[in-house]
Amino acid sequence: MAPSKRRSDDSESPDPPTARDRKKQKTALARTIPVQSAQASTTKTAAAGPSKSVRFNSMQGLPASIDVERFAEARAFEINAMEETMKSAQGTSTKRAWQELPRHLRRRAASHDVRRVPLRLREKARAEMDPQRKKALGRHIPKRGKSKQIPRTKQFLKRQIDKTWLETHIWHAKRMHMKNIWGYRLAVEPTEKSFRPSHRASVHGSILHDASYLALIELIGPEDILRAILDSCSDLQGPSPGAKRFLTGARVCETHLYKHRTYPFDLIAPMTVIWQPIVQSTSKPEAQHERDGSKSKKHRRGGKGKEKEQETTSSLARTARKVWIRVHPFAVHIAHQALRIAASYALDAWRSAAPNRGEVEVEIADLREHVNVFEIMGPKSSQVIKGALKPTKDIEGDDFRMFWDSLDRLQCTGSLPRGMVMGFTVHDPRLSFPPKNAKLDCTVTSSPVALLPSAKLARSDIWDEGRRNGLRKPRYKKKDIDQRKSQNLVPGTPLQPTQKDSRIPVMLIQRSIESASPISPSSPHHTSSSTALHGWTLIIPQGWAMAFLPSLIHTGTRVGGQRERQTQAYEGGCAYFPRDYPFTDAYEEYADEREIEEQEQWERKPPAKRVNYAKIGTRSPWKPDWEVVLGLRDPPAPEAEDPDSELIPAQRVDVEISATEQLPPDTSTQMGKNEQQVRPWLLCGQDVPSILQNTSSMFNPSAGLLDCIDQLRIKRGLDPLGSSVRANELWKGALVRVRVLLCGRGNPKDLALIYRVDDEEAKKWNEAEALREQGIPSLLEVHADETELSKLAPSPAAIIGYVTTGHFSLSRGEGHAIGAIPVSCVFDLQQQAERLRTPDSLLIKVRDRSETICRAARLEILT
Repeated sequence: MAPSKRRSDDSESPDPPTARDRKKQKTALARTIPVQSAQASTTKTAAAGPSKSVRFNSMQGLPASIDVERFAEARAFEINAMEETMKSAQGTSTKRAWQELPRHLRRRAASHDVRRVPLRLREKARAEMDPQRKKALGRHIPKRGKSKQIPRTKQFLKRQIDKTWLETHIWHAKRMHMKNIWGYRLAVEPTEKSFRPSHRASVHGSILHDASYLALIELIGPEDILRAILDSCSDLQGPSPGAKRFLTGARVCETHLYKHRTYPFDLIAPMTVIWQPIVQSTSKPEAQHERDGSKSKKHRRGGKGKEKEQETTSSLARTARKVWIRVHPFAVHIAHQALRIAASYALDAWRSAAPNRGEVEVEIADLREHVNVFEIMGPKSSQVIKGALKPTKDIEGDDFRMFWDSLDRLQCTGSLPRGMVMGFTVHDPRLSFPPKNAKLDCTVTSSPVALLPSAKLARSDIWDEGRRNGLRKPRYKKKDIDQRKSQNLVPGTPLQPTQKDSRIPVMLIQRSIESASPISPSSPHHTSSSTALHGWTLIIPQGWAMAFLPSLIHTGTRVGGQRERQTQAYEGGCAYFPRDYPFTDAYEEYADEREIEEQEQWERKPPAKRVNYAKIGTRSPWKPDWEVVLGLRDPPAPEAEDPDSELIPAQRVDVEISATEQLPPDTSTQMGKNEQQVRPWLLCGQDVPSILQNTSSMFNPSAGLLDCIDQLRIKRGLDPLGSSVRANELWKGALVRVRVLLCGRGNPKDLALIYRVDDEEAKKWNEAEALREQGIPSLLEVHADETELSKLAPSPAAIIGYVTTGHFSLSRGEGHAIGAIPVSCVFDLQQQAERLRTPDSLLIKVRDRSETICRAARLEILT
């Protein structure tokens, strides 16, 4: 029998301690606080000895006198023993240095790079490293000599040959996934899981996005000519960019940019128009300003003679204005071209109206990389702005002080007028770092802000080019400011601004993401309006992005990339450029890139692991065929289903392909002569619901639509379309954006197909929806009916549109999508709703491109 491994009780020699026992002893020893011996601490008078217990009298047992020196030595020994024990206990912890960091600071590189660990843990991390192993692997690369070292700035400039970095690029590159988009290196999404937290921040907190990549174009010239330029290139729906509400500079105008006099065709991109506020007290004309080499174009027309030129320019300089136009970076070159053409026509018209007026010029400047823009969204954005920015005391007027004092009572910027502009000057935010968010004051029951937009409130020195050039580089670096802070007696005390410190002019603009689609309360099929998001747009001069960013995000503000900005537009129920703007150049490039990327990803999968789109009847799985939807082109012939088409032959077979099979089909032969003249266009704007409502009441809707477009053109001083465009052609090429609201289950995704429903099937869907509204006992019948109806395979000819943006809406708690359908299909659905006696309820079916299940949904016109 084998001897027992258990130690016998009568054995006198104990076993050696195990590794676990030795570790316990080491940990206990490291956590033991050494105590001073009694002989060293006692004195002749027992002054520093242990105190006796006191029963009744608190003064009884206290020594008559103490030795101060020995008492201080005893207390110093105790303090040093406590500190050393804390260090030793921390050194013998069971976690490595990088494991003690919070999750958002952990990096894989921290396991071998000590410099990525915070300063308080570097000694411990350096002790955990094994330099001998690193040297044995041969990964040590000798550094260049000082004479051969490439400067850091030069290294970064070499990496920006084919793209441009924002000023906050290095900060974003450490925390986000970067991608080359529109000529920039932009942040797409954070590296951590933050989809839902980012949405919560935009709804309940605050989230920041660096939008400095948006292009900025400056126009300088007489006010009348600038208004004519904008009227010929802007959207004709809604107020004009030259309206009185925008002309004072107190508000910004959100509209669309078109090519010169081509509305409603040739949509370029959305644009934001900002007028410089009118200043009455200026003694120097605004036209006499400094001009740098960034001017892209100067148009001159006029008379002759120096005397006539001096007389006319002095009068025109008084009315010279500046206007800023913000557009998408993809469309900046097309926008420049459209504005130059419009400026040439406007100057020719001005000269032909009065030949003796003299010389007039309109300057078009490209201000890209001249300013930085931060978009701060969320209900706490006002408190973030007030906590991070410190306005100077020399700001004139009580309006700004009243507005600034009311920011801590502002629960949401949605209570302010839309597009309100505020201009002021602030101190260097690094002087008061770290900032503290202003606490929301809910005790005041009165209105938080009772101010109206005004030109006096919107004045800002950021319009002055000389002032911007003087602030292009901060006067003091961060290390200089930190050196000044280290001289404070109390650590963390904010620095008081001096005369040498910079004062930065900024512009603050109210920003809202909301859709104004009409909601009919009498209709049971319409849901509540979408969740609107409100915040601020902060514009600062060039060179100050990294000075403002730490102060804006220090108090818990999240930072988002392109994904978060797109999600905000989706949750707010608004279209996002370029993915929701068909028939634009930016959309075509976006759709082509997505088609190539998704098709390559699909082809990399084996046939058994990928969706067979031809078998499930998806006509165009990679890119929407809008021409087929509009009826401008015949749909492609369905491919013959061959079960062995995806099998690879075992032997090599030479297949002869005829010459006719090698040539692609000629699309021009598929269209008639009349269909070739049809130009597809997107009907968008804030007056789209009223236009469609007025057109539907006419006997000939196509003629009514043409009449509405001509009325809009005449209202802005443009010629009607006339005989160049027929009513039938305009009607046939019109596309309108819609909002897809699911009746029950379902979550439509991008490129989902929108089908029309015949009357019989529509009646069944309406009956199933009516049973659902009755109560719980009929839910089983409802689910059974919906399951049978959802399995009905629609015909490819019933496709009337596509979903451009689809996802699960976190604000609604259900599937939601934004798509586009022809205008003619909208009227067909309205007529069907009238036949079925369900007015204001446009019923359709939605099917994902990779599924066969169809879901019933309702449509709303999206503005």
